[in-house]
Parts: sequence; structure tokens; C-alpha cells
Amino acid sequence: MEAVTKTPEREAFYRKIDGENLTALWTVMSDLITPEPRSACRPHLWKFDVIRDYMTEAGRLITAKEAERRVLVLENPGLRGQSKITTSLYAGVQMVVPGDVAPAHRHSQSALRFVLEGKGAHTAVDGERTAMEPGDFIITPSMTWHDHSNETTEPMFWLDGLDIPLVQFFDCSFAEGSKEDQQRITRPAGDSFARYGHNLLPVDAKRSSKTSPIFSYPYAYTREALEKARASQEWDACHGLKLKFSNPETGDFAMPTIGTFIQLLPKGFKTARYRATDATVFCPIEGKGRSRIGDAVFEWGPRDLFVVPSWRWVTHEAEDDAVLFSFSDRPVQQKLDLFREDRGNA
Repeated sequence: MEAVTKTPEREAFYRKIDGENLTALWTVMSDLITPEPRSACRPHLWKFDVIRDYMTEAGRLITAKEAERRVLVLENPGLRGQSKITTSLYAGVQMVVPGDVAPAHRHSQSALRFVLEGKGAHTAVDGERTAMEPGDFIITPSMTWHDHSNETTEPMFWLDGLDIPLVQFFDCSFAEGSKEDQQRITRPAGDSFARYGHNLLPVDAKRSSKTSPIFSYPYAYTREALEKARASQEWDACHGLKLKFSNPETGDFAMPTIGTFIQLLPKGFKTARYRATDATVFCPIEGKGRSRIGDAVFEWGPRDLFVVPSWRWVTHEAEDDAVLFSFSDRPVQQKLDLFREDRGNA
């Protein structure tokens, strides 16, 4: 777009219309409609060991009940003060120590949990309780009651991912707390997975939610699926072996606003360059490696977290067999016909 020349008469005109809450489009067009994504989001990596130390310190400073959720927010360095890891998504690391109860509440925002460390603490969603183990992917759908508790002897840590910025953008946030810290359990553990997790659906099932009826995807099953797929040796140049978590009722993403993925990179595998419009948060759960994001290289290991901004070239290289969980706003972009990807020279 051609730059607009400034003149004293034009500047005087802009000041005059400013008093009427008007702006001349031609003065801002180049910032509103850009040739390519132009995001303040920056690539960054958080080391889990550092986060764990700070979380342990926080555990001595504030209780889970007082804080409601004892979480350290992963703030993108280009978006500080906004509680965003990308322009559309929030992420944080939550700790629940022995004896903790993170009290029941519900809200418009959809949430995911990806368990990083510890075993045996529980989360409850709409009357069903599940034990949590590393690598488990757990969903809290919009406006469902949820609480967390830890009756073990070790602290639990997990990654929280929410669509908070999206809900803020649409200005449709609602939230409420419960009179009781923990909701009443009305269904046996594993009920949702037993009903929906084996390629069988209740014949008369009627659901209004666009979120998967499975709220807990155990890592043991996820890892088995990756190993079964590995046998075909059909490696994608840009992704290794990448699967999406899906809604068994529709085959669509497991969550309507957040796409969740799991991928396997075998030892020594180096991906071809890839970029896409969905800024993506990655969390390795197994293995070590490095990722080049633009001109920056990040070394990662289990439970570290890193973010790839929109339309930024990325490559991954695995030193060992590596498994990476990731999430992005791809479902929203695809529904709106906005998603675009570029596989470089793959």
C-alpha cells in the first residue's frame, strides 16, 4: 500500500474529526490489513525446573483455596501484562500439593490440563472424578463445574491451557463459584471413557456441547496409538508422526476453540521447515531435542514449554525418541476459513 503524504491541511483535518471519535481509514489501513501476520507474540521457552522451583516457593506463600488456583501464568515476552501466551490463548502451570483442594467453580472459558509431574491427584468435571498421571490430557468444557484435589504425598504439576483471550475478545465471560469446595461425584471414575472411548457410542446419546464427551484422555492409550502408527513408517517431513485429539461423536477437534495434538519424533529425526497461522504452544513429555523458530534455537527436554508464533518458520530435531504435546487455536481459524500453512521445501 502506498504511503499517504502528510500535509498541514490533512493533519488539521485529522485533529478535527478526532473530536468526533472518527479516524480516516487511509491513515491506519496498513496496520489493519497486513500482507502477512504481524504479531507481537514472540518465540520463547520456559524451563520446567525453573517453574517448579518458583511454584514450590509460591506453595509456602499462599494456599490453593486462598489463590483459588495456584498457577504461574506463562506470559509471552511480547505480550507482557496481558496474561497471554499467544494473542488468542492463555497458558499457566498449576501446582496442587498434598492436602490441597482447588475449590469448585465454572466459567465460560474452556480449559485443558496436560499433566507434567506427579501421580494420583484428582480432578473432577461435572460429577466425574479422574486420577491424573503424566501425559494425561484432560478437558474442562465451558461452564462445567470442576475442582482439583491431592490426597497423595507428592505435589502435582500440570499445564493449563485456556481460551481466555478469545472469550475476552467476544466479551462473553461468565463465572461462578460453588458453595462447596468439592462437587458431588455422581458418576464412576472412567465413565466417559468407557462410554465414548472405544469407537462405540450410546445409540440414543443426545449432546448439545461441541466439546468431546471424553474428558480424560489417558497417556497410556495415547502412547500406544503413537507406537501402533509408528509401525507404518509413514513419517511426515514437517511433523514426524502427528495426531490430533478428536471428538468421537464428530471426528472434529476435541475442543471447539482449542486444537490439541500429540506427535512422535524418532531419535535423529529433523523436520522440514513449516509455518502456519495458528501460534502453537508445545510441551515435550518425553525425550530431548531442539527447535529452531525463526533465527532462534531452543533446547528442550521433558516438561519444558515453548511457543511458536503465527507464521514463523519452525523445525524440530530429536536427540532421543521425543513425544510433544501441543495446542493452538486452529479449530477457530479453520471454522472461519482463516487457517493457512506453508510446508516450505518439504
